[in-house]
Amino acid sequence: MHVVATAGHVDHGKSALVRALTGTDPDRLAEERRRGLTIELGHAWTTLPGAGEVAFVDVPGHERFLTTTLAGVGPVPAVLLVVAADDPWMPQAAEHLAALDALGVRHGVVAVTRADLADPAPARQRALTALARTGLAGAPAVAVSSRTGAGLDVLRAALAAVLADLPVPDADADVRLWVDRRFTVAGAGTVVTGTLPAGTVRVGQTLTTGADVSLRVRALQSLGRAVEAVPGTARVALNLAGGPVPGRGGVLLTPGAFHHTTVVDVRLTAAAGTRERPPERPVLHVGAADLAVHHRPLGAGLARLTLDRALPLRVGDRAVLRDPGSRELWGVVVLDPAPPALARRGDAGRRAETLAAATGRPDATAEVRRRGLVERELLRRIGVPGEAGVPADGWLMSAERAAAAGSAARSVVAEHDRAHPLDPGMALPALAERLGLPSPEVARAVVGPPLVLAAGRVTLGAGLPAAVAEAVGRVREDLRVEPFAAPTADRLRELGLDDRALAAAARAGLLLRPAPGLVLLPDAAATAAGRLASLPQPFTAAQAREALGTTRRVALPLLEHLDRLGITRRLPDDRREVRSGTVTSWSPL
Repeated sequence: MHVVATAGHVDHGKSALVRALTGTDPDRLAEERRRGLTIELGHAWTTLPGAGEVAFVDVPGHERFLTTTLAGVGPVPAVLLVVAADDPWMPQAAEHLAALDALGVRHGVVAVTRADLADPAPARQRALTALARTGLAGAPAVAVSSRTGAGLDVLRAALAAVLADLPVPDADADVRLWVDRRFTVAGAGTVVTGTLPAGTVRVGQTLTTGADVSLRVRALQSLGRAVEAVPGTARVALNLAGGPVPGRGGVLLTPGAFHHTTVVDVRLTAAAGTRERPPERPVLHVGAADLAVHHRPLGAGLARLTLDRALPLRVGDRAVLRDPGSRELWGVVVLDPAPPALARRGDAGRRAETLAAATGRPDATAEVRRRGLVERELLRRIGVPGEAGVPADGWLMSAERAAAAGSAARSVVAEHDRAHPLDPGMALPALAERLGLPSPEVARAVVGPPLVLAAGRVTLGAGLPAAVAEAVGRVREDLRVEPFAAPTADRLRELGLDDRALAAAARAGLLLRPAPGLVLLPDAAATAAGRLASLPQPFTAAQAREALGTTRRVALPLLEHLDRLGITRRLPDDRREVRSGTVTSWSPL
């Protein structure tokens, strides 16, 4: 299906043309028929050869109903711009064209109506001249008469050709349906309508409103027919149940798929004849929604908008900013729906420099580089697919941020080691906090040489203080001769090795501490396992002491250490046995 919105000045024949193309009167209200004036959005549909099913959204042309017009045009990818042959180029046609250009509508056809009442050539030329300054430049223009039917077949062919060039929407995309009408049907309940630009809506599906309200699709219609599923682009009517149903300007969403924001950074483009900057309190029109915003200039063509209520916006969204007083329009392209706070003097200017090269096209590499560090899930919710930079624990970090964090980590660890020479290194959580990183796993991603991560601590691997290293070396020399003749407390005091020094030596892998006050060589467990395996199994503590050539002071704590490592198993009668296969796995290389 294709969806086309009408546009043009009041009383230029938009509704009559839709009626001639579809056989259906889009003006459904009695007042509209009485006054001959479209007030609300109208809908009709037909089948065009070469294009298939086409739904028309007929919008009001009167200046008082511009908000309604923009609600109908906002989500629609193509337009039928209507101008009358017997009228000059009118203000509402210019305003509608400016809005279409701002919204990024690039596919359309000009219909010069009432060609049976006046020569259509001048009106056609005026329209094409106006279109030449917009994204609709080069659109075909067809002279028609809704009364006589002249030119309708040519118009149908032109519409079919334009619609054939529209990009095919992604049927698997997240659903974001802006509601443009809500009403109640007796015996069914509340129904809403809207233009579905992409994704698929299904009966039984759950959608959210962004206000913690979940609604179930009880029934679904498209082009007046009950269906089980509809992919975009399509006009849809949803019968909803489960909570408060939004009215015009509300939105229905795939649960958890969008970021709701009240602050957004945008690029602005002034329409022809419009001031460069909007006023401080303009109105934002996006999708079918309109709401007041606060406008804060950042730099040339860049601004921050603070919204009166949260909306589910994504990078690249198009919108219109309007001054209700002067009726001037500005085009809006969303650059960042989740921007950083501007808290310090000069932040606005720095932000403008950051956004200067932003195009509004989703680009994961550029987005990660600009943010430095960002949650992967946030990028997905603001419409930026893919990954870039350094992934860690659900975050993405730019190469520049990772390099800076790595350099800072070296400085932080060096500072800590200088202050604590016998307790070198920092735990990952403490390092993450000092670096301002969101988790230890993110900190792990920036640890690289000369930093060393061991047992959850990050060190520079600079070794022990010289005096401690010398004393540990003397202990190691003694143990190489008698590996289980652990030095006594008196000997350790003589060497100047207290508990902190011994703990540091153990962390550095120079000594093994099976128990407080007891130190052996790092391979003592493997050496002991080999000797004990040669004993008849099971064995007593006394037999182990003799095999190791040591005292009870050393043998008993060492045996308990081997039990904890799973090398030995202690039996109910206090004897032990070496577990099968452990000697090979613990033998020194």
